[in-house]
Amino acid sequence: MNNSVLGACVLGAASLVALAACGRDGQPPQMDAVDTGPRTASVAERWLTPRNESDNVDSVAVWHSRTGDHWLLATAKATDVLLVYDAVNGAPLRRVGGSGSGLGEFRRPNGVTVMQDLAFIVERDNARVQVLRLPELAPVGVFGEDLVRPYGIFVHATGEGTYEVFVTDNYEQADERIPPDEELGERVRKYRVTVNQGGLQAELARAFGATDGPGVLRKVESIFGDAEHDRLLLAEELESERTIKIYDFAGEFTGQIMGEGVFRYEPEGIALYRCAGGAGYWFVVDQDQARNVFNVFDRRSLEPLGRFAGEVTRNTDGIWLTQQPMEGFAGGALYAVHDDGNVAAFDLDAALAAMNLETCAASASS
Repeated sequence: MNNSVLGACVLGAASLVALAACGRDGQPPQMDAVDTGPRTASVAERWLTPRNESDNVDSVAVWHSRTGDHWLLATAKATDVLLVYDAVNGAPLRRVGGSGSGLGEFRRPNGVTVMQDLAFIVERDNARVQVLRLPELAPVGVFGEDLVRPYGIFVHATGEGTYEVFVTDNYEQADERIPPDEELGERVRKYRVTVNQGGLQAELARAFGATDGPGVLRKVESIFGDAEHDRLLLAEELESERTIKIYDFAGEFTGQIMGEGVFRYEPEGIALYRCAGGAGYWFVVDQDQARNVFNVFDRRSLEPLGRFAGEVTRNTDGIWLTQQPMEGFAGGALYAVHDDGNVAAFDLDAALAAMNLETCAASASS
């Protein structure tokens, strides 16, 4: 493969040629054909970051600086680092961290999110959340030491330097089985966090989760929120359910379930495309090794609108959506982890057009 162009394999109109050029030294060969039914559009990846399966990449987030820099952050579970790429072209910039339990170190970093100039990283095996300040990537502090087996995270800014932080906790029994329903009342932990010149302060506001009925969260990792509609979307991965269960920001199950009968494999990464007036779309991955699909739902009604698959991308855990215009991405981009080893970038306008869905400028609430 020609590595002279930013170390990334660029895909476009000649995507098949690009894939062939990547080969075993870069990206793996194209996956088996996806289920290309009438509602599955095919969308070519714009590019993929250089591949390193030893990292075991899990989740992604994007930071936009005030000076025009655009960074793509990705957690590497196996090597205990935070990967930093140029979000415009996939060029590697830095590897941050290393194995350990001190500040600036990680043990199996999993979920990651960016809010303002802060990166929040969930560490499953340190059972905590660590906060780094951007662009320095300097540690600010940690919280959530009461967590047991944390995975996903969503952050809602409530003021200047104040945040509500929701973390999923997929704790298990000693034999690694799912606990009985009556013990699942702490599947999500909500923290009130303040970050200022004095550092980081955090307090547990509430642990929640239904213990009976359809709102019980049995196998949960991914979470994302929509403050305008007071909705927290939680991916229920249990094979017999495979849905998105919706709570409110206070921690109560709303009775709403999104995607019943839609997911064939495992619902994973969740992202929100925001339009004015509360309109927009939810993007949710249906994770599979061969037939990885991105399902799209109406933001208001939660009804399914369409789905698409990449030409290469499969086995996706985390995704991140930005509506910030960037070079080569006039309407923003969708980033998706590809089979544990790297990250794919999709042009948002192209993906929506392929599903015959309208685009919009980012709303003020985004």
